[in-house]
Amino acid sequence: MSTTSTTKPRPKANKTSVSAGAGETDWAALDAMTDEEIHAAALSDPDAQPWTEEQWAAAKPIPRTITLRRAFRLTQEQFAEQFAIPIGTLRDWEQRRKEPDAAARAYLRVIAAEPDAVRRALGTGGGKA
Repeated sequence: MSTTSTTKPRPKANKTSVSAGAGETDWAALDAMTDEEIHAAALSDPDAQPWTEEQWAAAKPIPRTITLRRAFRLTQEQFAEQFAIPIGTLRDWEQRRKEPDAAARAYLRVIAAEPDAVRRALGTGGGKA
């Protein structure tokens, strides 16, 4: 059995360190930092670098249907049933195999703005989402 440690040594405290202990944040130290020091500390984390313009351009946006459905905390089946959308169509939209046409996009905007009114109009229940 090896006697070497598998954990990383704890970094020494410096001007940008706000760790008070294991898993704790020294809020007083953070409050004492200037905006520039906070920005520099954030940029010093190699795992949390800001995206480049190329990365933003290449990123696929989250389809609105997923965002909307998750905001209502509904499964695909529940969302499709409550708003009379064929389940296959909803899945195609969410998996980006197809894009909603202009009428479907307008319907999704109405669902987002007035979900209970849509449910009442469809007779699928007027309860809150």
